[in-house]
Amino acid sequence: MLLKKQTVWLLTMLSLVVVLSVYYITSPDQKGQNLADVEEKTDQLKDEAATENLDDSAIITNAAGDEMFETLRMELNDERSRKIEELQTKLASTELPAEEISAAKDEIDELETLAQKEYMLETLIRAMNYEDVLVRAEGKNVKVTVKAEKLSKSAANEIIREVNNEISGLNAVTVEFKAPK
Repeated sequence: MLLKKQTVWLLTMLSLVVVLSVYYITSPDQKGQNLADVEEKTDQLKDEAATENLDDSAIITNAAGDEMFETLRMELNDERSRKIEELQTKLASTELPAEEISAAKDEIDELETLAQKEYMLETLIRAMNYEDVLVRAEGKNVKVTVKAEKLSKSAANEIIREVNNEISGLNAVTVEFKAPK
C-alpha cells in the first residue's frame, strides 16, 4: 500500500512539473524580465539624456538632490528593518514570557503601520504638486521634507493639516523645504 501512495505522489508531482513547464513556455513574453531588454532601455535612456539640450550641471545637481531623498529613505528603511528583525528574533524565542512576545508583536505592527502612513502621506503631499517628499515619523514627532521652489506658510500649513489628519496624537510636525537645484 505504501508503494502505491508514493507512486501516486510521484506521478502527481511530475504532472505538475510538466503543466508548469508547458505554461511557462507558452505564456506570452513578460516585459522587463529579459535582462537584454532592460540593458537596451537603459542605453536608450542614456542616449536620450545625452541628446537633450539641457545644461549638464543642472542634470547632475538634480540627480544629487534626488539621491539625498533616496538615501534618507533607504537609511530609514534599513533602520526599521533591523528593528523589525530584532523584534522577530524576540518573537521566535521560546524563553521569553508571553507579555514580552506580545509587546514585540505589537511594536512590529506599529512600525509597519507607521511605514504605511508615511508612504501614504508622501503620496498625498506629492499630489499637491511637489517634486519629492520625505516623511519621517519618530515617536510623536513627524518631520516632512519637501522639494519645492516656493516657500510659503500656507503650503506648510496645508502639509501640517494633512499629516495631522493621517496620524493622530502628534506633538510636533516640522515642515522643511528644500529648493531643487
